[in-house]
Amino acid sequence: MTTDIYYVPKQSRWPILASIALFILAYGAASLINALTAGSGGGLGLSLLLTGAFCLGLILVGWFSNVIHESRSGLYSAQMDRSYRWGMSWFIFSEVMFFAAFFGTLFYVRMLAVPWLGGEGDKGVSNLLWLGFQAQWPLMITPDMNAFPGPKEIIDPWHIPFVNTVILLSSSVTVTIAHKALKLNRRGHVVGWLLATILLGVIFLSLQAIEYVDAYQEMGLTLQAGIYGATFFILTGFHGLHVTLGTFMLFVIWLRVLKGHFDPEHHFAFEAVSWYWHFVDVIWVGLFLFVYIF
Repeated sequence: MTTDIYYVPKQSRWPILASIALFILAYGAASLINALTAGSGGGLGLSLLLTGAFCLGLILVGWFSNVIHESRSGLYSAQMDRSYRWGMSWFIFSEVMFFAAFFGTLFYVRMLAVPWLGGEGDKGVSNLLWLGFQAQWPLMITPDMNAFPGPKEIIDPWHIPFVNTVILLSSSVTVTIAHKALKLNRRGHVVGWLLATILLGVIFLSLQAIEYVDAYQEMGLTLQAGIYGATFFILTGFHGLHVTLGTFMLFVIWLRVLKGHFDPEHHFAFEAVSWYWHFVDVIWVGLFLFVYIF
């Protein structure tokens, strides 16, 4: 009678180090947001944010290196492979719930809170905020535009947001083509289409950065611009962070393909990254529809 060998990795320092780096990054981000909202410079918050991001990047490189070495050494059994698949599936599910919370916030504000403040429904209270308040989305007019400025205008969805939508949907196609090429053992095609996916991710992030600069400098759409500004930057900002992580993961996979890793039957790391990238694309479609258009 034979039994499957289940490989148990040795104790690792990477999880605790990643937790520390994430804490520094999150604390720095919160401090930076508070500073920007108060109208002061980034200061310590920006420094902590960059330090946390840099440390997390180094930790991911080390962590990925260990996992790659274990995989290339033939230490993983079929049971270990199933564990990784379940782990990645639950991770993506947790990310779905993460964004569901923010989409739920947007729904509550737009469909319930703002109409109530405008006097609609059983819970409606007219003029609760200021005399003559009108329930509309986005909230752009306030009684004191100096103390509580609203955005001067909103972003046109049919320019950069639409282009970014086309870019991400196209990247979903290119990574799928790369995956199919890998199954057919056409490594040249895999390298080319995967590189195209990475470049599309970089272009998306570059255009989003341009959009943010224009929103701050020209439109008055900032974190201080009321609930609309807050929900806009929280949703698009976290999505941009996920695109950044996904692009980094794609780059690692691309380097592994160049080194001859993976074969048509064994390439779960490639599959896991493609799952994550498709998830990022689907979230963006929701953002485009409910943040920019409706």
